[in-house]
Amino acid sequence: MTENTDVVVIGGGYAGVMAANRLTQRDDVTVTLINPRPTFVERIRLHQLVGGSHDAVVDYREILAEGIRLVVDTVTRIDGAERSVTLATGGTVGYDYLIYAVGSGSADPRVPGAAEFAYPIATLEEARRLRPVVDTAPARAAVTVVGAGPTGIETAAELAEEGRTVTLVCGEVLGPYLHPRGRRSVAKRLTKLGVTVLEGPDAKVTAVTRDVVQLSGGRKLPSEVTIWTAGFGVPDLAGRSGLSTDALGRLLTDETLTSVDDVRIVAAGDSAAPSDLPFRMSCQAAVQLGPQAAETVLSRIAGEQPAPINVGFVSQCISLGRRAGILQFADKDDTAKRYYLGGRPGAKLKEFICKGTVWQLAYEARNPGSRTWWAKDDKRRQLLQTKGGEAPATAEQAA
Repeated sequence: MTENTDVVVIGGGYAGVMAANRLTQRDDVTVTLINPRPTFVERIRLHQLVGGSHDAVVDYREILAEGIRLVVDTVTRIDGAERSVTLATGGTVGYDYLIYAVGSGSADPRVPGAAEFAYPIATLEEARRLRPVVDTAPARAAVTVVGAGPTGIETAAELAEEGRTVTLVCGEVLGPYLHPRGRRSVAKRLTKLGVTVLEGPDAKVTAVTRDVVQLSGGRKLPSEVTIWTAGFGVPDLAGRSGLSTDALGRLLTDETLTSVDDVRIVAAGDSAAPSDLPFRMSCQAAVQLGPQAAETVLSRIAGEQPAPINVGFVSQCISLGRRAGILQFADKDDTAKRYYLGGRPGAKLKEFICKGTVWQLAYEARNPGSRTWWAKDDKRRQLLQTKGGEAPATAEQAA
């Protein structure tokens, strides 16, 4: 009789769902997905939740393969020696292999008053908390969005399109990822929507109060609603469980996504730091890393050597309200190219990608193992060699 293998996946985001679905290729693998919410969160739509154009959630029954056990709870500790995880509601869940896909959330702003008076939107709960605040604010209330990345740009554009008076505080530069040509296109659209864009050395936030945002140049911006989108952080579960992490708290792994401490633990998504050279936090990376984390586990079950990861990028897509957007094309190593698609076609393509990502999760649930194409980045090996080695030593190698 074939022995059954229990695999626990912590985190039901893009990476976790892809990993859980991919694991169902084998009938002798039992998959448990532990997630703090009963529904899947479309994080790439949270700005729409704030703006009122989408609820940003999907029923797990639509995207999880049959047979996956969903446990709605939060893991508070991983015990590698006992191969079990402790749940917030009490009790433990045992595993033979663990996939660590806890994702990311809002970073500690470390700016006086920001945690108290600014609204982050990196999670469903944060976006839902902000939604009624925006709804009840006077029509001409000053809204300040802090952060020049995709979330900040999308949130500013979404609210400005509703007629809100929005200031986007960028710090150094608007859309730092974008090519200068794409950046000019985004700036033009924001101007058309009436968004005031502040960038440069004098546009760094130094303090936040209930109704003012203080900038490094001395300027004080009246702000009845302040939204904080600057940076992401990761849960500290790995560190609290005694596992090695990078400076941000992501689980340190080798190039097969295996923990440097424990060959039974594999990471994926925003919370993974392969070779201490993590990928950009994005669903584009997550939907690639999730299946590859599962393949590492499946290889170990089969007694085979796991393959190193292959991850590459093709673009970054940003909504600029409901009627415009930009698709910034990129090299496979995630460097922006000079080419982009903007305007109405950009908006349609962004919506297609949002819907297509959910479709991709559901397709993997129905056809586990079917997606094998990755936009491979051949430059990663060169980067690893420049860094001084292929990868940190794994627990398996140490043994």
